[in-house]
Amino acid sequence: MKKLLKHRWAAALAISVFTVVSYAQWSNPADDVPAYHPSAPLHVSSLPPILTPAKLQKDGFRYAWQAHVYQDVAKVGNVVYQLPCYCRCDRELGHTSLRSCFEGLHGAECATCAKEGFYAYQQTRLGKTPAQIRAGIMRHEYESIDLEKQ
Repeated sequence: MKKLLKHRWAAALAISVFTVVSYAQWSNPADDVPAYHPSAPLHVSSLPPILTPAKLQKDGFRYAWQAHVYQDVAKVGNVVYQLPCYCRCDRELGHTSLRSCFEGLHGAECATCAKEGFYAYQQTRLGKTPAQIRAGIMRHEYESIDLEKQ
């Protein structure tokens, strides 16, 4: 009986170790980046437009930052097209980049999207490239933005 118990324990341990090693081999958090486009769109006119602040007011959005972020994002539409969105709306809503959040109402409803939008605009104004801004977003630098101060 003791021998059978030892074999079961050893088998369970071996399976556990194998599972952990296998998972570690295939799981890389750096690979878990939300959807984005690696370069600017070829034809901006083929993309859905960024919503206007007037549309947001019509739909009942009243915070100043909500209209402001849409105005800023519209100015850097090619940049936000090349950025991921860490609210993971690519999984839940099928978004293909941060720009998708502002083609509808999602950017006004989600603090993550709004902070990333403001961050993208600010960093673009500082002369950063989309790749540099993307790296900052991947480091979650946008989290320090206070929406009420925008």
